[in-house]
Amino acid sequence: MSECTIKIKGKKQSSFLSKVKEIIPDGGNLNLCLTCGACAAGCPATGLADMDPRKFLRMFAMGMEEEAIKSPWVWMCTMCQRCVYVCPMKIDIPQLVYNARAEWPREDRPSGISKSCDMALRNDSNSAMGTAPDDFIFVVEDVLEEYKESQPEFKDMKAPIDQDGAFFFINQNSREPVTEPDEMVPLWKILDLAGVDWTYGSKGWAAENYCMFLADDDCWERVTRVSAEQADSLGCKVFLNTE
Repeated sequence: MSECTIKIKGKKQSSFLSKVKEIIPDGGNLNLCLTCGACAAGCPATGLADMDPRKFLRMFAMGMEEEAIKSPWVWMCTMCQRCVYVCPMKIDIPQLVYNARAEWPREDRPSGISKSCDMALRNDSNSAMGTAPDDFIFVVEDVLEEYKESQPEFKDMKAPIDQDGAFFFINQNSREPVTEPDEMVPLWKILDLAGVDWTYGSKGWAAENYCMFLADDDCWERVTRVSAEQADSLGCKVFLNTE
């Protein structure tokens, strides 16, 4: 009777997972999953592209990293951190998603996000709409004067730009000055009624950062640096991102 030897091979080492674990604090926590499903229950992207956070993580655990990385679900995840919040083991799935996005060739990433990122790099506004600093200043001043005239109770309302020494450096979604300028006013009113010392910057005033969602670290840093350096140059104490 011949003997049959069965050899069980260990799963291959994942260089991708190793890289992600180096980024996550405390040496990474991706192996702590209890498969409880809390992440999937609270995820707004659960079920899209036949995927959810638990399944995504388990695919990596079972050595199916290539399939997981190529899933279009990585672009459907909002990286809202709900899964981290509810996870009893605090597993950082959004960090895994972000790095999976970075594995995609740039030309294969969603064109809407990549074009918005590229547009933000074209001038110092950081605007994904391409709005230049001078255009932003014009819109803010025009809308401010209109509301001060039409609503006398806010005749002293301010929307300062490049005010030296303001405590808060505040930014604005770049869609609003272009398509819905009236949407800027409620924030101004709140800040006025609260007596807040604040300013916009003519540079770096756009709040959204599509380069972050594109998983393009170099462009993400460039966009963020424009805003941070403008806040520093004005002597602001707090950078308040409204997004």
